[in-house]
Amino acid sequence: MAEAAAGRRRTNRRGEATRQTILDAARRTLASGDPQAASANHIAKLVGATWGAVKYQFGDVDGLWAAVLNDIGVRRGELVLAVDGDLPIEERVTTIVELLWRGLDTPDARAIENLRSSLPSRREELERSYPQTAEALASWQAGWVEACQDAFADLDVDPVRLREVAAFLPGAMRGLTSEEHLGTYSDLDVARRGLAHAIAAYLGRPEA
Repeated sequence: MAEAAAGRRRTNRRGEATRQTILDAARRTLASGDPQAASANHIAKLVGATWGAVKYQFGDVDGLWAAVLNDIGVRRGELVLAVDGDLPIEERVTTIVELLWRGLDTPDARAIENLRSSLPSRREELERSYPQTAEALASWQAGWVEACQDAFADLDVDPVRLREVAAFLPGAMRGLTSEEHLGTYSDLDVARRGLAHAIAAYLGRPEA
């Protein structure tokens, strides 16, 4: 009995190690921008595994991508927009803009963007073809909105406007990041300051 239990533990440890090896390879490959990065078979070959091993660990490619997103979430920890509670609105917004600016230029962020670019862009198709992945992405969005609400919880900020800002800000920051990577004549420091000023003015303006 004891030998059988020890054997199961060793098997479980090997399985967990294989699972993590595949996840690590997927993150690295997606972050690299490799054209084959969104191929589960390609990722399996990189680590000397078979498609059968991937299916055993994740069920299918949808399960793999959902697991990649969840693994990145665990690595990054709970999303907290660390802003000083004594700061006024404009400085809080500036802090968040700069956090996003730095966060989007990381391997994990590039992995997420490259994975998203390989998935269906229409929500209905994504949820039909990749339901687990869609659920993981929706969870990330919900966590982002909650973090934004927490960052301004002690201020009298219109919740509708705050949700609007939470909805457009990640896309706006990705646009600025894209400008940096493509090369631009715009001063992106000025662009970030202007964006932060505009958001702060909108959030701080009394309701009409």
